[in-house]
Amino acid sequence: MAIQFKATTSTISDLTLHMQMPGAVATDPQMEIRQTFFPAEWYPQSGVQLTWPHADTDWAPYLAEVDECFIRIALEVLMQGEWLLIVTPEPERVRTLVYQRLPARLRAHVRYAVCATNDAWARDHAFLTLVTESGPLLLDYQFNGWGMKFASNFDNQICRSLAADSPFAEQVAFVENLDFVFEGGSIESDGHGTLMTTAECLLSPNRNPSLTREQIEERLLHDLHAQCLIWIEHGALVGDDTDSHIDTLARFAPNDTIAYVQCTDPADEHFESLKAMEVELQALRTRDDKPYNLVPLPLPEAMYDPDDGHRLPATYANFLVINNAVLMPTYGQPDMDELAKRQLQKAFPRHDIVCIDCRVLVRQHGSLHCSTMQYPIGVF
Repeated sequence: MAIQFKATTSTISDLTLHMQMPGAVATDPQMEIRQTFFPAEWYPQSGVQLTWPHADTDWAPYLAEVDECFIRIALEVLMQGEWLLIVTPEPERVRTLVYQRLPARLRAHVRYAVCATNDAWARDHAFLTLVTESGPLLLDYQFNGWGMKFASNFDNQICRSLAADSPFAEQVAFVENLDFVFEGGSIESDGHGTLMTTAECLLSPNRNPSLTREQIEERLLHDLHAQCLIWIEHGALVGDDTDSHIDTLARFAPNDTIAYVQCTDPADEHFESLKAMEVELQALRTRDDKPYNLVPLPLPEAMYDPDDGHRLPATYANFLVINNAVLMPTYGQPDMDELAKRQLQKAFPRHDIVCIDCRVLVRQHGSLHCSTMQYPIGVF
């Protein structure tokens, strides 16, 4: 494991110190002194990364439409006082778009990193961040296009490019974990030492075929300073290229809550799989041996690709938590979108729920969370 540090000489195992969670934004009310940890998504943030789509990708047929979606995401992130890091091979085009569409007072908080890219799914090729007393520690894992399904030669280099020409704060350090294939959309953290993932994704043969389930679990608990890994055995969305990323199915929320996709239509092809996942979630117990608070999110009405008619993996579980708000994808289904918003508000009662039309994103088999990566306080 190659290790590259900036502004610190500590090793990853040395960074088991303490820090106080600030309370300036809506966070988990369980404030406490913590050791090095992998924060929950609702932990206070300093910024969000977007890897901007461009014409040399599969986004080309509807680039203007996806630009509008990304501008809306950018606006909401900046409105919450966060930095926005835009990774793009076309800085002038994107700068012009941002200049035209975003207010001047917000544009000052946008940073650009010029990199070649294959696609726009920052969730899976961006850094994962540990919080330590010495400052944020950014982890760079290998990204191989979701088990070598798609080209990833450029996206797998983005983190190394950012580490070399850092847009981050001076106290940020970096660790390369390039011997392990791992995507941000495949893991959830409650911020208190419990992780959640799916067996279908992490055990897929084209990611880490030489490792057993036990070895993968040991690696994740070690790297992310966690004590427990929940494996979800069931649940899948038709059209999903990720082998069932957890962020399409079930998500941690504050106060031992899990928001998850529920299918109530026995005629839907997802019914059996999602029902089995629901039974799994009902059987889970927290660190205090209590059942989780479960908040079901509706499964959107079936959506189909307009070109070839295959079903698209639309899901309301693919939301992004930012400071004081949750950005929720919508799919042009007013009744279902509104129901999902009401349910998500139950999971995040201290956050505003902000709806963003993500119909264009799901055409490429992802959604809002897939296209973003949040960074906790101290990174920018």
